[in-house]
Amino acid sequence: MKKNILFILLGIFFAMNTYNISAASPRAKHVILIGLDGWGAYSVSKAEMPNVKKLMDDGSYTLKKRSVLPSSSAVNWASMFMGAGPELHGYTEWYSKTPELPSREVNKNGIFPTVFSLLHESDPKVEIGCIYEWETIRCLVDTFALNYDKHVSEAESNPAAAAQYAADYIKKAHPNLLAVIIDNPDHVGHAAGHDTPEYYAMLKELDKYVGQIVNAVKEAGMLDETIFIVTADHGGINKGHGGKTMEEMETAFIISGKNIKKGHEITESMMQFDVASTIAHIFKLEQPQVWIGRPVLSAFEK
Repeated sequence: MKKNILFILLGIFFAMNTYNISAASPRAKHVILIGLDGWGAYSVSKAEMPNVKKLMDDGSYTLKKRSVLPSSSAVNWASMFMGAGPELHGYTEWYSKTPELPSREVNKNGIFPTVFSLLHESDPKVEIGCIYEWETIRCLVDTFALNYDKHVSEAESNPAAAAQYAADYIKKAHPNLLAVIIDNPDHVGHAAGHDTPEYYAMLKELDKYVGQIVNAVKEAGMLDETIFIVTADHGGINKGHGGKTMEEMETAFIISGKNIKKGHEITESMMQFDVASTIAHIFKLEQPQVWIGRPVLSAFEK
């Protein structure tokens, strides 16, 4: 009788542990986040972007993700990384390097919790990188959580540099989470205007960089365990942004890869801060209470 009870208890123990391991398994081991500054959703149908559109066809997407107000850079990159809006994280302007409002909560590094810091805290052994052309990005990611923190200072003279750094890093380090933030087509939008031939020429060029990063993931043998996200901080109109038109407010969100539905249009509402929550969901991270983002669950296979 005692032996039977012991076997039953052991069976329950192993079953519970097997379930916990399974429940804790991420939906993918790697996430590559590609951010294109100033890429308005209005441009997608007209743009020559075969690599981006293949990710759309092979994955899920919405062209109605909304920026937070104002529709400017730092406040939206912060919201994308921090899972909350400016009212909570405190970064309120286009060039915010520190919060203008006191952050409602800060982590041990003194910054509002980011998806980078959440992943690092969950397992300090994970590999996390961020490659960016606009230096202000480093103020918004929590660099203490990064293994690789690369500001591409030569981007103006060598526009292909960020994608090359990303490809090299992917093949060398196999990062679990990598953000590649490119400071275009925003520059062209300010110089020549949004929805102009010059703007679409830049999108065609940026698409090549997306393809280069995808190919690096393939060459690294990571493809079957990777989820790609391609999105933007805001759009634009004429030669600016920061206002309340839908050309400025609506951006694309494309997610493709392991456990992602193919050819699926996301119909539920999505906000900028939902990007962080979606990445946290992929890695099975528990959101801080101060986050208000929601993962886009409809994009995932059951």
